[in-house]
Amino acid sequence: MLLPCLLVLLLLALQPVCLLYTRAIMEAAAASGARLMVTGENVSDESCRAFVVRQLAAVPNVAIFHAGGPLSWDVEFTRAGEGDAAGAVRVSVRGYVRPLPVLGAFAPVFGATNAQGDVELSVDVSYRARPDWLEGGYDAWIAAWDG
Repeated sequence: MLLPCLLVLLLLALQPVCLLYTRAIMEAAAASGARLMVTGENVSDESCRAFVVRQLAAVPNVAIFHAGGPLSWDVEFTRAGEGDAAGAVRVSVRGYVRPLPVLGAFAPVFGATNAQGDVELSVDVSYRARPDWLEGGYDAWIAAWDG
């Protein structure tokens, strides 16, 4: 009687660990992609997407970590236009995780689900190329140092 209870407790502890691991990798990949967009010169969205998907390969191709295979990640990029938010970028990564059979009935508790009952995980990371406190343009800084 003790063994089944212990196995259920182990399964209950395993699913959140898998979700946290997947989410941590998603955040790191989105942050790397945003950094690439901010610092890279003439970097296309397609090359950024390939870079982020390559980083997401650290997530095991197992349904309790990520359902759908290594190329099924939804990666979106947003670049701010001119004005106050110039140089700001946002990277969104979305994927699905299949809950363990014991926890499948409680899948909506973990978040939004799709038609197959997979739980949606999503991460948004935003970066600005220039902080708000930095005044003046590049030419003004060069002129100040050239004296």
